[in-house]
Amino acid sequence: MAQTSVIDDAALQGVIDALAAQGYAVIAPVVRDDAIGLEPISGIGDLPRGWSDVQAPGRYRLEQGHCDPGARFGTTVGPQSWKRFLHPPRQVLWTARRQADGGFAVSSGASDTTEGHAETAPRRQAFLGVRACELHAIAIQDRVFRSGPFADPGYAARRAATFVIAVECGQAAETCFCAAMQTGPAASSGFDLALTEFPERGEFLATAGSERGAALLASVPRRPATDEDIAAARATVARAAAMQTRTIDTTRIRERLQAQPQHPLWESVGERCLTCGNCTMVCPTCFCTAVSDASDLSGETAWRVREWDSCFTLSFSHLHGGSVRRTNAARYRQWMTHKLANWVDQFGTSGCVGCGRCITWCPVGIDITEVAGAFTVAEDA
Repeated sequence: MAQTSVIDDAALQGVIDALAAQGYAVIAPVVRDDAIGLEPISGIGDLPRGWSDVQAPGRYRLEQGHCDPGARFGTTVGPQSWKRFLHPPRQVLWTARRQADGGFAVSSGASDTTEGHAETAPRRQAFLGVRACELHAIAIQDRVFRSGPFADPGYAARRAATFVIAVECGQAAETCFCAAMQTGPAASSGFDLALTEFPERGEFLATAGSERGAALLASVPRRPATDEDIAAARATVARAAAMQTRTIDTTRIRERLQAQPQHPLWESVGERCLTCGNCTMVCPTCFCTAVSDASDLSGETAWRVREWDSCFTLSFSHLHGGSVRRTNAARYRQWMTHKLANWVDQFGTSGCVGCGRCITWCPVGIDITEVAGAFTVAEDA
């Protein structure tokens, strides 16, 4: 299936135009509110050309002049992930409307929508600029929502209506650690088309990963990739991997975390943690939700809404008699142990892809790699 070519900026615009002509909303990184967001675009002029991001624990800023001025994908990942388009933050599950005979008519839906009005057909959407770590995050969400006895038909429909264009990383943020999690920076699977940017040339190495990706690539001007092009792409990815300084020893982290639920390190982290839930909101794999019912004032219409929730809130684990996890330490332990250990038992993979968002967007700069490393040292000692 793999077909490798080289395309230029004009051909990339042709890709966007072709997708739009097929009815896809093309969603890509853009500069919004001093950060990189994900929004529909109409052309390559909307991409964050010449911008780069500086990230550190609890810190984020955009800069110009620190990457090639021609780079359209010179940033890494921002606070938003592609999860929000596949597993929406707010979703009306069904709406019930009173009928003339006194009964109710119920309509189902699984899309972002206005209150009380559920949509049934997901729009076609094309993701442009998906990083390798995020490809793995989407694959994890697929296992959660598309496999097993409790598959989510709304997620499956949105996923089927999605075209994925990956962009391999040529740089890494200070908080990235995808190489340690073996989720990047090279894109290996899960895409229809993958691009590696050569900003100094205004070109991209383009690799088809599906039949529809190959068809799209064949529809735009291109030239065959040479051995030099392929070697340059590999060097680009290798440079991004070499920039990463954070790591997690994944060989026994599952056993280490599960064996030490009462370790004092949890209390130490809990003293810093604000339980704000930022880490779960920006995480591309966290999927916890809460469900609530509402109605209009007339009592003519009622609806059920599912919204993102966080295991850091007291209400999330509230059972008869109160919350199961009352302390900051208990809630952080739940999140991290589930992410790096129990997730493996449930879904056969780690719940962390090394994107580093939870480090960057933690207000107090708690670093999951440092905490995991501390447990490694504690056990070895």
